Amino acid sequence: MENMNIAIILLVSMIAHVNCIMWYLEPNTQKCLKEDVQANVLVTGEYKVSEAMGQKVDYVIKDTKGHILSQKEDILHGRLLKFSFITETADTFEVCFISHVPSHQRGVKQEVMLITKRGIETKNYEGIAEAAKLKPVEVELKRLEDLSEVIVQDFARMRKNEEEMRDTNEATNTRVLYFSIFSICCLLGLSTWQVFYLRRFFRAKKLIE
Repeated sequence: MENMNIAIILLVSMIAHVNCIMWYLEPNTQKCLKEDVQANVLVTGEYKVSEAMGQKVDYVIKDTKGHILSQKEDILHGRLLKFSFITETADTFEVCFISHVPSHQRGVKQEVMLITKRGIETKNYEGIAEAAKLKPVEVELKRLEDLSEVIVQDFARMRKNEEEMRDTNEATNTRVLYFSIFSICCLLGLSTWQVFYLRRFFRAKKLIE
């Protein structure tokens, strides 16, 4: 029973995808973080920037095609703010924080805190329990049911990726084999031509009979 609980905790930690990070943003610089997300996944986040007189900080979230998923200029300092978006395709999204300091002012470093959640971690099971009047055991069963669905989807996706990689490797091996055979045939043909050419040359010079 204890081993099963440990396994469930490990699976939850792998599937929940909760990321919390803090860093210092230098004046008039930008810091970007990237993360891979699957299609049709709700991504939520919270962020906070420390106060600095006269300085402004913007944030923007983009995908690899440059589409803006979330954006806010002149973030309110010292307050915990939130964002959320749903991915349409499997992609890598980038979260950037940009610092702006007036030219006449000497800037200072600002502390930035960012928390991102995706998958089942974004669900509010307490709200679901209150709305449906579920018991704690029923809520936990609902959580485990959602977790099992995510695990099945992840295994299906990994199996699909493995099949695509295997097909790519087999196609590459076949192409390399054909190219090797073609190269050998070219070398044999060139060697044969050189032998006959040198033979005619030496005969023309009467060096051989």
